[in-house]
Amino acid sequence: MIKRMAIMLVAVGIVGGGLYGFQTFKAGMIKKFLASAANPPQTISAIVAATDSWQPKIEAIGTLRAGSGADLALQASGIVQTISFKSGDNVQQGQTLLQLNADDDIAKLVSLQVTADNFAVTLKRDQEQFKIHAVSQATLDTDSANFRNDQALVDQQKATVEQKTLKAPIGGRLGIRQIDIGQYLSAGTTIVTLQKLDPMIADFYLPQQALSQIKVGQPVAVTIDAYPGKTFPGEIQAVNAKVDSSSRNVEVWALMKNPDGQLMPGMFAKVVVAVGEPEQWVTLPQTAIVNNSYGDSVFLVDKKDDGLVARQSFVKTGLVRGDQVAVTQGVRQGDKVVVAGQIKLRNGSPVLVDNDHVPVAESSPSIVDK
Repeated sequence: MIKRMAIMLVAVGIVGGGLYGFQTFKAGMIKKFLASAANPPQTISAIVAATDSWQPKIEAIGTLRAGSGADLALQASGIVQTISFKSGDNVQQGQTLLQLNADDDIAKLVSLQVTADNFAVTLKRDQEQFKIHAVSQATLDTDSANFRNDQALVDQQKATVEQKTLKAPIGGRLGIRQIDIGQYLSAGTTIVTLQKLDPMIADFYLPQQALSQIKVGQPVAVTIDAYPGKTFPGEIQAVNAKVDSSSRNVEVWALMKNPDGQLMPGMFAKVVVAVGEPEQWVTLPQTAIVNNSYGDSVFLVDKKDDGLVARQSFVKTGLVRGDQVAVTQGVRQGDKVVVAGQIKLRNGSPVLVDNDHVPVAESSPSIVDK
């Protein structure tokens, strides 16, 4: 009887111990499952932070203008008699471009010149007569005054005749003519534009804070939408002597060579002025920066035990170049930085790195219409 009781107690103990062990194992597994389910690994993309040499620069927008140029017109009115140019011609300084009908003015000039020649003959004869006291000093003075007065009238009429002729004041390229033969022109009517296309000037404005960083002779780089991917070098030619009191900006001219005539007045230009020496910065894609009201931050990837975890680090940012931004504090060269998937992370979140779809980040991205 005692033996049976002992066997029963042993059996009950074994069964009870098994049940206790099973319950303990089950509780541990449930706890582990819940812990893993509460914070599963998040898939992110990450890159290794690297340093880059960046040239500090000031960017501005401006307008191209010719080194010299004007809309040509005449001071006098009249009928167009001859046109000695074609639209788009390259002309030399002093080249005759247009002639108004000046027959009446030329005839008047001839008449005045004849009178002046007659006064010259009279003056010369009386000078000889004066030597032998045949005429008085008063007669000689009158002859001299008459000659000088009529010569002045001749010069005045010559100027009037010349005003009927249009000559190129500078060498350059003509635009499209605005008149035709036989047309009556009023004084001041634009006939054609004349532009000297080499060199060209980029006219742009910079904030007054930039005055200490720029000077005459400083290099600039100009890009034009009409020539994507091409940069036109130049240098600062002049800085205005005053700052605009309404905008607090100062006007700047940059001179550029244009031997091929690709650049034309009126073009929209993007101007970059290099200032100071190149600087080394840790650079990251802008997608890596998490912006918050309490400061900017990034998530770094650290090794922990047998996995990877995310760690938030507050940063200070500097210059921006296209898709990239310089980080001045909070990230060091060699740190692994999350560039995609940060919205799912918090401090200590386990992560899995998948770089099959890392966002492209370029310092000088180009926009292409498709």
